[in-house]
Amino acid sequence: MSHKSENHRIDSLIALVLFGVFAACILSVLLTGSEAYSRLTARDRETFAARTCLQYVSTKVRQAPLGNSIYVEKFDGVDSLCISENIGGREYITRVYCFDGWLREIFASADTESSADDGEKIIKADSLSLKLSDGLLTAELSDGEKLMLSLREGRGSER
Repeated sequence: MSHKSENHRIDSLIALVLFGVFAACILSVLLTGSEAYSRLTARDRETFAARTCLQYVSTKVRQAPLGNSIYVEKFDGVDSLCISENIGGREYITRVYCFDGWLREIFASADTESSADDGEKIIKADSLSLKLSDGLLTAELSDGEKLMLSLREGRGSER
């Protein structure tokens, strides 16, 4: 009887060791998968912010009514995309720029004094470089993401 009992203990011990090895394998696969998932989500967040920032600039330009002047100028020392429009006989300017770690927008009368800190925060962005030359608007983020837009005839002006 003791021989059978000893075999039963060895069988139980082997089953327990196999279960432990199986559990360790599952745990290592889960940990590897969670690390890969963390890296992918961090990369996707960064890419989303960059794409969203450039798409915002693109959308502002495309939504500007025909006849409005689109130009780039310095605003409190940073590049600013400006879209001027005439509303009720007064000139208003929409400025899109990057300041203090944020893509910002401000809409104000052309004769109103405002600073870069006054703009509404849109999305986090380190810096935005803007250039307008021969009807081609180039917007570039500090991470190297770049957008080039060809403005319709008569829409862009260099200042």
